[in-house]
Amino acid sequence: MGITDMQEAFYYRECAAAHENSPLGLHYAMFLPTINKQATPEQKKKWLPLAENYKMIGTYAQTELGHGTFIRGLETTATYDPKTKEFILDSPTLTSKKYWPGCLGKTSNHCVVMAQLYTQGKSHGPHMFMVQIRSMEDHSVLPGIEVGVIGNKFGYGTNDNGFLSFDKLRIPRENMLMRYSQVGRIPRENMLMRYSQVSRIPRENMLMRYSQVHEDGTYVKPQNAKLAYGSMVLIRSSIVSDAARGLAQACVISIRYSAVRRQTEAYPGGEEPQILDYQTQQYRLFPLLASAYSLQLAGKYVFNTYLEVNDQIEKGNLESMPELHALSAGLKAFSTYEASAGIEVCRICCGGHGYSQASGLPKIYVDVVPGCTYEGENTVMMLQTARYLMKCYSRAKQGQKLPGFVQYIGQNLNKKSCMSEEVALGCLVMAYEHRAARLVEAAAMRMQSLIQGGKKQHEAWNGSSVQLFWAAKAHCHLFCVKNFVDAIQAKSLSSKTVTVMKSVCQLYGVHGILENLGEFMQDGFFSGEQVGYLQRKMLALFENIRPNAVALVDAFDYPDMVLGSCLGRYDGQVYQALYDYAKSAPMNQTEIHSTYYKHLKPLINPETTSDAMQFAKL
Repeated sequence: MGITDMQEAFYYRECAAAHENSPLGLHYAMFLPTINKQATPEQKKKWLPLAENYKMIGTYAQTELGHGTFIRGLETTATYDPKTKEFILDSPTLTSKKYWPGCLGKTSNHCVVMAQLYTQGKSHGPHMFMVQIRSMEDHSVLPGIEVGVIGNKFGYGTNDNGFLSFDKLRIPRENMLMRYSQVGRIPRENMLMRYSQVSRIPRENMLMRYSQVHEDGTYVKPQNAKLAYGSMVLIRSSIVSDAARGLAQACVISIRYSAVRRQTEAYPGGEEPQILDYQTQQYRLFPLLASAYSLQLAGKYVFNTYLEVNDQIEKGNLESMPELHALSAGLKAFSTYEASAGIEVCRICCGGHGYSQASGLPKIYVDVVPGCTYEGENTVMMLQTARYLMKCYSRAKQGQKLPGFVQYIGQNLNKKSCMSEEVALGCLVMAYEHRAARLVEAAAMRMQSLIQGGKKQHEAWNGSSVQLFWAAKAHCHLFCVKNFVDAIQAKSLSSKTVTVMKSVCQLYGVHGILENLGEFMQDGFFSGEQVGYLQRKMLALFENIRPNAVALVDAFDYPDMVLGSCLGRYDGQVYQALYDYAKSAPMNQTEIHSTYYKHLKPLINPETTSDAMQFAKL
């Protein structure tokens, strides 16, 4: 169809099968981007035409039975043989088997494999290799490879998550992805290996754009290890957008349904009000609506910034990558945590009907919740962000200027809040900056205290990890608030839009403070009177948002076929849709179900059944 924009292509596929994870999903999301970013020009020329025309269908195999987020602990090995100019891939232990990669079990005929590189008797850490696992003629599994599906999961029923192991499989040297490191001349993080002969993979199959393995086995590492961050930032930015979209769709369903559903007369003999008019329903749903908008803006920012930074990387400028890498890791965790919890609240707000598949909410939930663990378990992601924040804090204490968004670190913590009854956006941002700066400093002081007390660096890190997590979470929360405020203050919005969205933005900021009040009050930053301002403002914002609530979810523009929900229908015909859904159930297609004859009839009439059985024996 000529769709070239990644996001537009996703929306098109979503309309075809909403919340059904595509068996080709990782081919689009990981396989093609990895070749684009990690392969040499020669490798791209060889593989991209095949992959883009679905001759090569690929996935990304990193996670193993025994290791996931800890990449350095991966056990799959790729040992270079200079005599044959090949790598030997092997799964030496049970826990080294690749386990969980999507699209692997039955769909893909190639995969990018992350394996520990060994050459000249030395280990050079994890690298990527292009490996053919099935025939491109009849899809049969190639010798030296064991591959299959892992079985049923919590969700993702349409995706063949699989297992994969190698038995001394040889691949060409050229199959190592070598844009950044080389065995012979190609980067460490970028090794991928292309297929060659059955069960043999030459040296050329290592993706070699930046690292290389020379023919004699000499390893050439990348100029900068951060060069491999690009693909991770891209996938994590897409996870933020995925989480935002799932939460937004859950809000569409629950808020539309709350405008249709009526419950309990407000006074004796009075009309039952819409449940969306109850303040307690607004308290549960409107902050989630604000979160959905905030997370969508955050995902858009990270993706657009990635595109800008990627252009800089191509020119050799890596200055912005560490900050973006840390932000994308933290936001991946922050957004998936918030969306997963929020979707469950939306389900509860729909009462008993929310538990039905007809609501559309169960599919959304199981589509979003695995984001908390894939592409980096969330706690580990937060601690990656915290590690960057600790470096920034150290630099700030040394008087160095910090880049961009992290300039709040090291600020004067003696300042008090400027909050007034107006609840200005600037005062909200200041509050979140203060909270984040204080928690970053507290985590740094905790680590310093433990080290001075005789703890080793890794022991001090573990002993401070809860506070480090708090600091990273506060950092991400600050970003979402500030980014939302910046979007509201953009000149491109009309005055009417600004009025409505300012209320949504204020609610996001105010509710976040009240839900984490201890972290804002611990050092006396807020007074009790100012907390009262915030509480009253939140309730007033509920009243401001209520007339526009349905319009605000309609603005997400998700068609009914994407929502897949009887409760969230655009036309509001909820009850007819539920009744039609029930009537179409397979068990309703016969008046008497087969289970009656097998189970119920013997229970109801045991004597008759016993006589029939005796007769059958005769």
